[in-house]
Amino acid sequence: MAILKEKRIIGSIETVDLPEIGLYQILAKIDTGAETSVLHCERYVVFEENGHRFIRCFIDGHPENHSGQLIEVTFPIYRERTVKSSFGQAETRHIFITKIKLHNELFDIKLSVRDRSSMTYPMLLGRNFISGKFLVDVSKKNLSKKSL
Repeated sequence: MAILKEKRIIGSIETVDLPEIGLYQILAKIDTGAETSVLHCERYVVFEENGHRFIRCFIDGHPENHSGQLIEVTFPIYRERTVKSSFGQAETRHIFITKIKLHNELFDIKLSVRDRSSMTYPMLLGRNFISGKFLVDVSKKNLSKKSL
């Protein structure tokens, strides 16, 4: 009989930190239907330097209240992929790797950016991040903060 590694439980909405970006207390919607995690970004620029591709993002430092105080961060692009939005439109997503703090633990996360200003939550955690680490209880919220 295989021994299952115990997985932590997260709710449908969690509050997370992205310390390498300088974002803290970000509300993230858990979306098991989305493959990739995504963060709200006002705008971004993709560029090449010394044969490597990078993404420079301009991210609201307080996305919940649309403060307009932009943080500029640059990451090497890990990969690019074409995804279809929930509206059926195809677009290229530039994915980079950063750190996320959840359940008072740091994890690597593959993250893309896009304009989510019309969405309720500035961040979406997809199944590539959730899988193997967490179980989702959709009837709860902020279980990672309650476990501290």
